[in-house]
Amino acid sequence: MRAAHAERGRATVMHVLELVHLSTGDPMGLFSFLKKKSDAPGEAVLAPADTHMRAGEPSRLHSEAERERQRDIARATAAKIDEIELAMSADIFDDEPAWGSPVRHRPAAPLADQPPQPGADELPEAAALPASAPAVEESAILYANGQAAAAETLLRESLAGFGQAERLPWWMLFDLYQASGRESDFDSIAIDYASQFETSPPTWQPLQPIADSLPQAGIAAAESFGPMLDAGIAPRLERLLAANSPLVRVDVGAVRSADAGGCAQLLAALQALRKQGRDLVLAGADTLLTTLRPMLVIGERGAGQAPWLLLLELLLLTGREKDFEEAAMDYCVTFEVSPPSFESPRHVSTAAPAPVGGDRFLLPPLATGSCGPLLDAIDAYADGRTLLVLDCSRLARIDYACASALLARLRVHTLQGRRVELRELNHLAAALLRLLGGGDGGGIGLYPHRY
Repeated sequence: MRAAHAERGRATVMHVLELVHLSTGDPMGLFSFLKKKSDAPGEAVLAPADTHMRAGEPSRLHSEAERERQRDIARATAAKIDEIELAMSADIFDDEPAWGSPVRHRPAAPLADQPPQPGADELPEAAALPASAPAVEESAILYANGQAAAAETLLRESLAGFGQAERLPWWMLFDLYQASGRESDFDSIAIDYASQFETSPPTWQPLQPIADSLPQAGIAAAESFGPMLDAGIAPRLERLLAANSPLVRVDVGAVRSADAGGCAQLLAALQALRKQGRDLVLAGADTLLTTLRPMLVIGERGAGQAPWLLLLELLLLTGREKDFEEAAMDYCVTFEVSPPSFESPRHVSTAAPAPVGGDRFLLPPLATGSCGPLLDAIDAYADGRTLLVLDCSRLARIDYACASALLARLRVHTLQGRRVELRELNHLAAALLRLLGGGDGGGIGLYPHRY
């Protein structure tokens, strides 16, 4: 399989070089337009152009015919790279074991607190503190108690020593910056992280701002889509929109192909959810963006407007304003219409694709104090269930008191024979809960999101 991937990689390079040579005769002229994009490591895209177009002023673009020609060539080349990389990644994931399976291609991580029961969904890696991690423990407590600046200082100081071999303090810093909306600081250490561990830097996926979020928790109406996004998704979208729950989770991480009809259906549903102001967790957005990009070529209308507009909606929901402006300009040029405007999303969180389906209990962005109403809501959710899945993708911070009370209540459920899983924890919260005894083999599994 590795040989096949290598051969496909060589073919990719030769195809791209052939495109460059035939189209421009000047490879360096083309690649001067390309740069690395922070939200998709390793993906070649155009350097940001002037995106501040006003309706009725397309003449500036036509007066720069040569620049626009090279821009189109570069876009087409990047789209071809996206298309081939998507096919390659699909092959790789088909052959790679699922999260939590025994076979791994890297050093073994700590196993889950207990092995899944026969037929149960496979689990991601469980949370674990390194053997000696005073900086991790102290920073987790500081952050939990609202002292983010002190936690940041401690974690940054640990990078020069403890962080040279361990990735956990880096991950905690990434989560701290995403929870506080500090994208430039995130990007800065992401470069250092990639250099230190010789890996791709993580992508920016900010948490929902605590100040703007609704303090809601409860069972989320959830739907997962894939591998084909077509008109057949309509019944599930209708069920999602008809649900009474103010909390909605949409997982598009399994999508590998899409058509105009499916894009139009999903676009309409996402726009409706946004206008209704319901709390939305959008999982796997990057995967769908990677699927859509090869379909879209500047100046070609064959794909229709729906895939373009769905791409713009995903960029809006994930808070990528610069990428949105660039894509909006490309859409404007292609269809000769005024570009849509960016609106800062509210009540939207992003998450990684989930290997488990079914009902989830969504925790709020902020959990503090005795959190009695939250614990009562979890008790109600547990009624009649043997597996409790607490979705922590929106949880930016849980303080010491609430974390202690939460674990105490969850242990009551494990004594009654239930399994409990806290999924998509940020690494700060996971370190705190682990320190307080969660994930210690007592039936409470802690599963942080992955970088």
